[in-house]
Amino acid sequence: MNVDQTEAEAADINCASCGKSEVDDIKLKKCDDCDLVKYCSDECKEDHFPQHEAKCKERAAELRDEILFRQPESTHLGDCPICFLPHPLDSETSMMSCCSKLICRGCSHANQKREWEARLQQTCPFCRHPLPKTDDEADKNEMRRVEKNDPVAVREIGKKHYQKGDYDTAFEHWTKAAESGDALAHFSLSFLYEKGEGVEKDEKRELFHLVEAAIAGHPEARHELAVNEG
Repeated sequence: MNVDQTEAEAADINCASCGKSEVDDIKLKKCDDCDLVKYCSDECKEDHFPQHEAKCKERAAELRDEILFRQPESTHLGDCPICFLPHPLDSETSMMSCCSKLICRGCSHANQKREWEARLQQTCPFCRHPLPKTDDEADKNEMRRVEKNDPVAVREIGKKHYQKGDYDTAFEHWTKAAESGDALAHFSLSFLYEKGEGVEKDEKRELFHLVEAAIAGHPEARHELAVNEG
């Protein structure tokens, strides 16, 4: 067993600061940013940080790259909530205002066929809410989802504000949606930081949001990162 292996095993069972071992009444917690060390308390974490900082940043960057370059299990659009198949990038999907679900063409068609053959009222394929008959009704459905902090609905409202030239409100909505992990919101925020619309131009924050979108499988974000690297 080499020295690195011995140190790694020790770090896994002992506090990196005080050396206490993990026993029944002592639970060790990993460093917030890397997987190299563990600590028995916040005090130990703070005391040890100056000597751990350099290795921590290096390992955190490595972990970030592993996530970034890993092939996503799905697209940034996610899976259809009915058939659970990943949404293809080159196919039309239906966004339902009642539940903010993205339904694939196949499931939308199957639902329409079922309703037509049985002479049923047209409803959402997912939640069975009646389809809106007017744009105003659809907007009211969407605002109900926004009130419930649905990230997809929040992002779409941000898009509408952006199209009206209200960049400040678009930024607020996209930020809120991005905090919930919405890939499209992250990509939209990167665009705002690049153009300086509603915010000051900031290359670091632009890159941060591009990376977040790319990790989620957003193809344009991955392309932009490749262009920046080139």
